[in-house]
Amino acid sequence: MLKTRKQTTSSLDTQLTLRKKKHKTKMAQNGSNSSVKLLGTWSSPFALRGRVALHLKSVEYEYIEEADVLNSKSDLLLKSNPIHKKVPVLIHGDVSICESLNIVQYVDESWPSKPSILPSDPKDRAAARFWAHFVDGKCFESIDAAAGAKDQAGRMAAVGNLMECLAALEEGFQKSNKGGDFFGGQNIGYVDIACGAILGPLSVIEAFSGVKFLSPDITPGLVQWAERFRAHEAVKSYMPTVAEFVEFAKQKFNV
Repeated sequence: MLKTRKQTTSSLDTQLTLRKKKHKTKMAQNGSNSSVKLLGTWSSPFALRGRVALHLKSVEYEYIEEADVLNSKSDLLLKSNPIHKKVPVLIHGDVSICESLNIVQYVDESWPSKPSILPSDPKDRAAARFWAHFVDGKCFESIDAAAGAKDQAGRMAAVGNLMECLAALEEGFQKSNKGGDFFGGQNIGYVDIACGAILGPLSVIEAFSGVKFLSPDITPGLVQWAERFRAHEAVKSYMPTVAEFVEFAKQKFNV
């Protein structure tokens, strides 16, 4: 028997309730003894970056879910990020660190034990920062344009730009993976964490537009990389499924 929409939504709500509870991630703390908190929301691809970085560094931290960050911001969020008033925010002792890529770099530098998230070689480090900013700039601009297009012509133009961005990422992956599974080699690193943020939004646009952005014919490296990224132990516990992303978008935009 097929599930009704009401049953599907109820099931999703139950799953998301579990995600939204305030909880502590139990890991062996490595580095400073100051308390660590991460403010996020389960559907945010940017908050995912902070969680992955903290997991990789085995940092014990308290994750605090901002349940309805678009409509109701907690006092803690407003206090810790008064400029942008958005998640994620990393609170380390009495210091607040905002913006997801900034958080990832801070975690890597504050807990310098292995594995290193950013490359040690200056040239590789510069390249990693370039691709991370390319994702947050060109890629997300194209994603936002495709999602917010008012007509078919605008949508197709945005889709074309997004395809060009992904082709550039494919080329970057092929040149930088050194025969390994991830950008930069065998271990998940800075560019992987940056690029992983686009997978959720891409899956939503694919579901609504019918366009397949990552395909074995055009982006074979990224297709395999995406599968490995989602399955990585530092990612899979925190990244929503495609079905959860799509159902969230339906509820958010009343589709």
